[in-house]
Amino acid sequence: MSLLLPDSGLLFWMVLIFAIVFVILAKFGFPVITRMMDKRKEYIDNSLRLAKEADAKMGRILEEQARIMAQAREEQNRILKEAAQARDNIVRKAQEQAQDEAKKILDEAKVRLEAEKESALREIRSQVAMLSVRVAEKVVRQNLESDKAQMDLVYRMLDEVTAPSKDKN
Repeated sequence: MSLLLPDSGLLFWMVLIFAIVFVILAKFGFPVITRMMDKRKEYIDNSLRLAKEADAKMGRILEEQARIMAQAREEQNRILKEAAQARDNIVRKAQEQAQDEAKKILDEAKVRLEAEKESALREIRSQVAMLSVRVAEKVVRQNLESDKAQMDLVYRMLDEVTAPSKDKN
């Protein structure tokens, strides 16, 4: 008896049992194992297909996101541009209104100044007329005997009339 070589009877029964087990496995076990392997292969293939589809969808979603972001930036720029134009219009209108108000105030001041000037001229004319009347009254009242007395009176009157205006200057 050798350890490496089995006995022929033992070898026969081992081969026979192996053949029976192999036939039973080939008839009942291998088809089940093969179906399970095929199902597993289909599941993996299906998962890979779904992963590719998901990757493609993700790519489309990222493209859509980039497009939406670009549109949002364009919209933001448009809104900012419109706001700047509105601001400029408001500033321009405010400046125009301020200029109009300044012109109105200046025109009113000119009108008031003209009215005050006219009033002052009337006052001066009135005073000149009053002075003329006073001078004439004094001339008439005074007894003027000679030409020399008349000339002295005229010179004195002129000095009186011009004296207050010299004090004012």
